[in-house]
Amino acid sequence: MHHQPISRFAAVALLALLAACSSKRPPSTPPTGSGGGYVPIGSALPTGIRLPHGTVVNPEGATVSYRAVDHHALPSWTFQNFTNSLISFKQGCSKLKARADWYNVCEQAARTPNLHFSAKHFFENYFTPWEVSDNGQLGGTITGYYEPILKGDTRQTSKARFPIYGLPYDFISVDLPAAHRNSRGIVRVKPTGNNKGAIAADGTFTANLADFPITERSRSIKGRFVEGGRFVPYYTRAQINGGALNGKAPILGYAEDPVELFFLQIQGSGRLQTPSGQFIRLGYADKNEQPYVSIGKYMANKGYLPLGQTSMQGIKQWMRNNPSHLAEVLGQNPSYVFFRKQEGEDLGPIGALGTPLKGEYAGAVDRHYITLGAPLFLATTHPENGRALNRLIMAQDTGSAIKGAVRVDFFWGYGDEAGNKAGKMKNTGYVWQLLPNGVRPQYTP
Repeated sequence: MHHQPISRFAAVALLALLAACSSKRPPSTPPTGSGGGYVPIGSALPTGIRLPHGTVVNPEGATVSYRAVDHHALPSWTFQNFTNSLISFKQGCSKLKARADWYNVCEQAARTPNLHFSAKHFFENYFTPWEVSDNGQLGGTITGYYEPILKGDTRQTSKARFPIYGLPYDFISVDLPAAHRNSRGIVRVKPTGNNKGAIAADGTFTANLADFPITERSRSIKGRFVEGGRFVPYYTRAQINGGALNGKAPILGYAEDPVELFFLQIQGSGRLQTPSGQFIRLGYADKNEQPYVSIGKYMANKGYLPLGQTSMQGIKQWMRNNPSHLAEVLGQNPSYVFFRKQEGEDLGPIGALGTPLKGEYAGAVDRHYITLGAPLFLATTHPENGRALNRLIMAQDTGSAIKGAVRVDFFWGYGDEAGNKAGKMKNTGYVWQLLPNGVRPQYTP
C-alpha cells in the first residue's frame, strides 16, 4: 500500500494524541526524605554545551534529517519510567564508555541512583533529543521482537529432531574493504585463523565478488574454501536444511518444531527448554550473510495467506496446517543464523552492542542512522490494546530487516507473552535520538 508523506503539522497532532492516551503517571513532585532527591553519588560531571533547539543536521549523501528539540516535545516525557530506562542505559555503558563522547555520561550514569527523579534529571541534563525524519517523513515502521523459548533436548530424540547449529568448522568470515563494495572482480583470499580470512595479494584462494550478495552496506563476505582453490559463498538455508552441514558444525541442541527454530533465527537469540526443565540460553554467533527475505510476502504472493494475516502467529498456524509446504516456504529466506551458548548471569540476551537487552527498554535500529547504544525515544501504538506506547528505550541491537532512519524493532523480553506482543506489532511510529549535549547526529555509510 502506498502511503502519502506525513506533514509536520499532522505528525504533531498525532503525537499530541499519543501523549493524551498515556496512562502511567508518577508523582508530580519529588518525594521528600533520603533517596528521593536529585543529588547523584559523588560530584556531577560536566554536561557539555547543548546545541540550540531547532538546530538541524542534514548529513551529506543521506536522506535522513535530525532536528534538536526540547525534552518536553516528546509525548508523555514527564510520565516515563526513567528508572528502568536508566538501568537499561547503564547495561550498555560497559561498551559505550570506551567512546570519548560517551565517557562522561556513562560515568555520570554510574553515579546516578536508580530512582525516578534522579534518573529523569540525568536524562534531561546530559542529553539533547534529536527528532529523526527520513525523506521528509517523520513516521516510520515499528515492529517487535522477543527471545523465544523452544521445546527440545540436548540430544536427538524422536521428538527433538531439528539441530541448532553453532558456528560451522568450515565457515569463514572475510572483512570487505570499502574499495571492494562496488567491485564485482576477482580477489585473492587467505585463511588467517579459526573462521577468519582476509583479502590479500598473497592469498592462495580466489573469490569472485560477483557471486556474493554484496551491497553498499556489506562489511564482510561469508563463505568457505573449496577444491580448485576457490572461496565461495556459504550455504543457503535451503542447502543447510537439506543436510549440507551434516558433520560440519557443532550441534548445541535439538528443537522439536522447525518453524519455532526458524523464528528463533529471526529473533537472533532464545532459550531451549529440555524435558528435565533445564534452560539453555542461545545467543547470536554469526550468519551466512545471505540476503534476508520475508516469507510472509512470499506466502501472500502465492495466495497462501492474506498479507494482513502474515504475522508470526498467522505464519506458524498456517505451517502447522500445511506441513507439506514446510521446506518450500522456509527455504525462501536464504539467510541463516548460527548460535553460541550463553553462560554467566542471566541479564537478558546479548544485543549487537555486546551488552544484555532489558525487556521493553531496548530495541534494534539501523546503525547507519542511529548511534548504537544511544537512548531512543519511541512514540507508537501498543500492539494489543491500541493505546499509546511512548517509551525511552536504548538502541542496543541491530537486525537484517531493520533498515532506515525511522525504523525500530522493539524488544519485548522473553517467553510466550512477549512473543504474542512482538508478533502483532507493526505500526507507524516516531523516533527521537538522545545524544550527549554537544554531540551532533551522524550518518555512517
